[in-house]
Amino acid sequence: MISQHLQTATLALEVSHQQSTEGIKFHAIAELQDFIALHPDVREVRKALAVKLVYQGYLYDEIQTILDVSRGSITGWKQAYEEYGISGLRLNHKGRKSYLNAEQREEVLSWLQTKDCWELGELEYKLAFEYDVVYESKQSYYDLFDAASISWKKTTKLNPKADENAVAGKKKEIETLLATHRESIETGKLRVLLIDECHLMWGDLSGYVWGKSDQEIAVRVINERDKQTYYGAVDYLDGKLVLKAYDAGNSKNTIDYLQYLLADSPDQQLLIFWDGASYHRSKEIRGFLDSVNQSLPTEQWKIHCVRFAPNCPIQNPIEDIWLQAKTWVRRFCALVPTFSHLKWMFEWFIRHTTFGFDTLQMYGAYSKIK
Repeated sequence: MISQHLQTATLALEVSHQQSTEGIKFHAIAELQDFIALHPDVREVRKALAVKLVYQGYLYDEIQTILDVSRGSITGWKQAYEEYGISGLRLNHKGRKSYLNAEQREEVLSWLQTKDCWELGELEYKLAFEYDVVYESKQSYYDLFDAASISWKKTTKLNPKADENAVAGKKKEIETLLATHRESIETGKLRVLLIDECHLMWGDLSGYVWGKSDQEIAVRVINERDKQTYYGAVDYLDGKLVLKAYDAGNSKNTIDYLQYLLADSPDQQLLIFWDGASYHRSKEIRGFLDSVNQSLPTEQWKIHCVRFAPNCPIQNPIEDIWLQAKTWVRRFCALVPTFSHLKWMFEWFIRHTTFGFDTLQMYGAYSKIK
């Protein structure tokens, strides 16, 4: 009999608790709906709506999809509401944080991996909107970018005419060609060179330096149109660049440079990769190659030239070398008095640097057999 009374009492308590819980939820939903109807800041509406959906029985995964917010944010907003009520959802609430906790920081770093290019405002909006965090110093935002391996960098030009399929097909063709001749490459019988031309101008000296905030940093440029053309060929095997200066890029100078490379490689065949510049495929170039190769079978040619797919300079790793060299000379922009000095510094950097960045062997890794 006592046992039956206990069961009845327990059931009554459970029903009472359930009714109480349902009453709390009903009150919370009504309160949150009234708050939303007042049309406060959109960030406050988002918080209130997320908490309201929790009380209405939506799964956290569903709320994440509906509002595009993280699980951690939903949990934090619900806790703030339960502890402080509606005031806990307001932007000026005294409990507002000025930092991310460990879980939120990891969420933000993961989010920063979803795109290749960001604006600072996007990160500021994300933290303020979703985590109610606003840093006083922009350095805090920069630190998050840095932790996500995102750096401030200059954009590069991309030709919209580039054919992705053609580029991918050419990459496969080059990889196969190099693999076929691996032994000859690694023993030094076949020298692989990636050729390009670079135009150095006075204007290339302009860049970023540290200076007093209230003062403009001026760099003396006598004639911004002063220009020096360089032909360069980076050795695919050892990362060294063969540099020679010319007055312009044309068929005559291209032939001269190829002769220079032949003299620099007396006992080697040359496999050359370059772009489709008109002076790389001119009648004069074809005639020169015919005279050098002397109607021999392809495998015995002294020079074998292969063109990259059109309109896509990133196929040639030497582009990164030109960028490195120009970036280096910009570090001394306030110390370079003449264009002749600029050229000397550019050439000095090229000739005293062995390049070993990852893209240099983008068509396969090869090493010299000693």
